[in-house]
Amino acid sequence: MFSQIFSAIHNNPQQEHSMQHETQQDLIDNPSPRCPVALVLDTSGSMDGAPMDALNAGAQLFIEEVKEHDLARWSVDLAVYTAGGQAQCLQEFIGIEQIGGIAPMQATGVTPLGAAVGMALHDLEARKQAYRDNGVPYYPPWLVIISDGSPTDSWQEAAQRARQLAEKRKLVSLPVGVGGADLRILSQCSNKPAVALQGLKFAEFFQWLSASMARVSASTSSEASVALPSITDWGSI
Repeated sequence: MFSQIFSAIHNNPQQEHSMQHETQQDLIDNPSPRCPVALVLDTSGSMDGAPMDALNAGAQLFIEEVKEHDLARWSVDLAVYTAGGQAQCLQEFIGIEQIGGIAPMQATGVTPLGAAVGMALHDLEARKQAYRDNGVPYYPPWLVIISDGSPTDSWQEAAQRARQLAEKRKLVSLPVGVGGADLRILSQCSNKPAVALQGLKFAEFFQWLSASMARVSASTSSEASVALPSITDWGSI
């Protein structure tokens, strides 16, 4: 199902070789234990206006706050995927310390959330393999899904895969619903219920996410459970 998507995204051999070299060099230069974070963001037409403005600002705030933490800035690897009109990778996996910012996202089209989640899961597996190949320890990866509606594509396969990985404790899957989002569908992407964002509190959510990354990166073992901050400032279940 996702093979055509992947070939369309990674159809430039020279670009792919360059990214692989950059990734390998990054892992050599910075052997800190890693926590890969994939943001899958709904950028469909219904997010236009204030929601998209708040999402753009929140994503940038997340990068800035993680980079202020002495450990997290070297541990968090970030990739960003959007679902608006078509699914695409906005930011390939790279150490967050190397990211100056994310290109402003525009709201457009329908919501191919299933394809975007599928891309993210594929790239998370590839990133983990890169860690193993280079002898770099890593924490369970995070998949953060933010949407204000419901998928307009075939989403069941990607959702099932995300849920299975979360149930096996191989993935932290965090679906977040905005406004009139279908929380029932979003919840199928995780072993825990989707969280409803309070209003447009994207800033508070991304501050929580950066604080969570700080706790994860400070844990002594990649296998240890980490007590995360309360979500009461931004969300409800």
